[in-house]
Amino acid sequence: MVRMPCSPTFADHAVDLLSGLGPVDARRMFGGYGVYARGVMFALLYDDELFLKTDDETRDRFRAAGCRMWVYGRMAETNYYRPPDEAHEDAEAMLPWAKLGLEAALRRRAAKAAKAAEKERRRAARGKGSKGPARKPATSQAKRTPRSRPRAPTR
Repeated sequence: MVRMPCSPTFADHAVDLLSGLGPVDARRMFGGYGVYARGVMFALLYDDELFLKTDDETRDRFRAAGCRMWVYGRMAETNYYRPPDEAHEDAEAMLPWAKLGLEAALRRRAAKAAKAAEKERRRAARGKGSKGPARKPATSQAKRTPRSRPRAPTR
């Protein structure tokens, strides 16, 4: 099956469907669109289909509703699922699904921030500061020189 890029018309329709969340923006990426709200990508548009982000807390609800996972190329699994068909009819029907996608994206951002803060806390506890100490050159190794490539003979 030949996949076609996502049309700007469909992107506008998807933004309208998701507008119940507040300001929503669709940005072009890799032949499709990433859909953003509150500074996070919570949906993607590909081949004129809408897929919402899931996580461990929301994935089972999408699966229980018979939603299809987005598969790109040969990837086995992704965290994006297509909402049920009835949700594509109007913004009111889409809103609960859109909220699940946005909440999953916000949890992901919070988890990343917490992980970065924990890494920084551990680094500071070791006394390395935010960038760590300058490394001392190893005294037991001989000074290394860059390898040079053999030159091609000139004619």
